[in-house]
Amino acid sequence: MKKRNMLKSKRRQSELSYHAMMLPGMIFLLIFSYIPMFGLVMAFQDFVPAKGILGSHWAGWKHFKYMIALPDIRLLVRNTVVIALGKIIIGTAMAILFAILLNEIKNRLLKKSVQTIVYLPHFLSWVVLASVVVNFFNLDGSVNQLLAGLGFEKLNFLGSNRLFQPLLIGTDVWKEFGYNSIVYLAAITAIDPGLHEAAAIDGASWRKRVWHITLPGMMPIILLMAAMNLSSILSAGFDQVYNLYSPMVYETGDILDTYVYRMGLISRQYSFGTAVGLLKSIIGMALMLGSNGLARKFADRKIF
Repeated sequence: MKKRNMLKSKRRQSELSYHAMMLPGMIFLLIFSYIPMFGLVMAFQDFVPAKGILGSHWAGWKHFKYMIALPDIRLLVRNTVVIALGKIIIGTAMAILFAILLNEIKNRLLKKSVQTIVYLPHFLSWVVLASVVVNFFNLDGSVNQLLAGLGFEKLNFLGSNRLFQPLLIGTDVWKEFGYNSIVYLAAITAIDPGLHEAAAIDGASWRKRVWHITLPGMMPIILLMAAMNLSSILSAGFDQVYNLYSPMVYETGDILDTYVYRMGLISRQYSFGTAVGLLKSIIGMALMLGSNGLARKFADRKIF
């Protein structure tokens, strides 16, 4: 009994250092994530900065009713879902394809070089990349210069409601697909090489081996990542959209996050902006819980 107690006390002492390492991060999370949640009460008030949260009058569900009745809210939700789904579906497909092709490179130096080049855009902020995209796709940019040189008409990518959503999706996929392929590449390396060798001996082509061995072996990870991405269906990328859009493309480029920013901070409708943000967060939490159930059911994995 004494030995058991001594072992427990030693174990607790050894864990104290790990808890101490976590403490700064937990304090940071508490200050910047949990304490600000108190501000959500503004969604149920007619908030006046001069009076503060405690002095502002309660408005109940007023701002939520106004938001649901607002014609623009349907457009915002549609834009957000279309852009987010496009990024998730095309980005996932590109990441899987790139992981499969990268795995076929046998030269280690070449493989590492390709990985480094393709992963790099992920680590650059959209504040930086937006200027690059604008220089490439504006009316006098490199892409339009190339189109004009080939005899085609110039396209207003940044000012056309028809082209702005594909531009957002395409540039985000280019930025993220390399980094997102890491998990799929790890899934491929976990597949037994003997299966490929046996299939090759039986005369199966590379395409058939990919279709019948590689993809089924990756399927649990693919389903898990799809379930995790489901929770971000209402997050279409504020930083990207904010740095690229303009009033000309509000019809197809305005999303919930940018609308909350304009209403809450630019127009100073703090309570209404908070109400929109709160509803988005509640739906996102519901989707996250649902995606956890889907991950358990189809991938036999837990997200949390």
